[in-house]
Amino acid sequence: MDRGGRGGEELVGVGGGAVPYCCATCDGGKVPNHGLSLCTRKTRSLSTSSAIEYRRNQSLHGPSPVTTFGPKACMLQNPHAVMHIQDPASQRLTWNKPPKSVLVIKKIRDSSLLQPFKSLCTFLTEVKNLIVYVEKTVLEDPAIAGDENFGTIIKTCCTFREDLDDISNLVDFIICLGGDGTLLYASSLFQESVPPVMAFHLGSLGFLTPFNFDTYQSQVTQIIEGNAAIILRSRLRVRVHKDIKEKKARVDEKGLIMTNGDSEGSRKAVNYQVLNEVVVDRGPSSYLSNVDLFLDGHLITTVQGDGVIVSTPTGSTAYAVAAGASMIHPNVPAIMITPICPHSLSFRPIVVPAGVELKIMLSRDARNTAWVSFDGRKRQEVCHGDSITITTSCYPVPSICFRDPVNDWFESLAQCLHWNVRKKQNYLSSEEEEEF
Repeated sequence: MDRGGRGGEELVGVGGGAVPYCCATCDGGKVPNHGLSLCTRKTRSLSTSSAIEYRRNQSLHGPSPVTTFGPKACMLQNPHAVMHIQDPASQRLTWNKPPKSVLVIKKIRDSSLLQPFKSLCTFLTEVKNLIVYVEKTVLEDPAIAGDENFGTIIKTCCTFREDLDDISNLVDFIICLGGDGTLLYASSLFQESVPPVMAFHLGSLGFLTPFNFDTYQSQVTQIIEGNAAIILRSRLRVRVHKDIKEKKARVDEKGLIMTNGDSEGSRKAVNYQVLNEVVVDRGPSSYLSNVDLFLDGHLITTVQGDGVIVSTPTGSTAYAVAAGASMIHPNVPAIMITPICPHSLSFRPIVVPAGVELKIMLSRDARNTAWVSFDGRKRQEVCHGDSITITTSCYPVPSICFRDPVNDWFESLAQCLHWNVRKKQNYLSSEEEEEF
């Protein structure tokens, strides 16, 4: 049974030969295996890019995730995989060609990261001979731009601007310096295939950042050489439809343009790729939020409370767990629906299959508008007539593991969230046991 629900399906090429099915998004493009060509669809990285129509995948397991990450990385094929479902601990990263470029993401406004950032960029350019991409605003920091010793490295770096420059086909892998927010930011830069991400723990929590910077040279060298453990963190493909109403204009007898109060409706769609969660809340209003939740076109419930969280398994340990949801391993194909302070004692968080399509709209009798955010960013108002469509994306984030996906996750639960920590019960002596 294939995770994408398309096991054994083939598309017939022009010459009569069978072309292996890759995923719903590729629509019959070449399978991106090791040594084969990449998917033929062009990539776009900006969230405001024109909408791309995806073929609906009806499998409850969700779309089969793309296994090529950026221009040169792919998942190492496991000949011992059973029924096309790999053991999470056996997921390995390999390179079709040696990596030549790297994107370095640094947590902004953090002076403690200046020296690690400079040391890493120097190592990558002078020792590894890699092309380093850095966000333009990072290099404009006076503490970096004014460092004469670092000036030669700055000249070799390539810069980009968020939402303006497309670097999706230029970066072979990503290195994050900071906390979990840097990984979320890296995900937002790539609206389709994401290069492998190596995250160093230089922030506060560090649930998604397993690497210690003390030994960064040997760890980066190991990643460049390939065959590292990875975990595919599923993302949500979100489409926001805005119902835009414009007043009709007319010209009077004097040639002046007047409006008569009537309006014409039009709809605008914007796509997002979300790694943690989509949050719909009541915003600044004191009224309860009142939103309808649809699953595959059927109304399943109306959320009355402070809001609702739709999260990935990766996001289950973020806002969702604070709202009472369960923690789910990132390899589990699922979507979580968690109410925020619901005005109902029986409304509990639920988990639905990754292949379903959710839609959120304001209820007709809602007293106020709602607000939505995506991984804590791009916050915007949701008005009557607007809709938010959510499903599992076929473009996961390949996060490089320190050991393997299973051990890293339980290590983060123990170290960051202190999962199941309590004072141990004392051992009973033989004399005490006899008393019972």
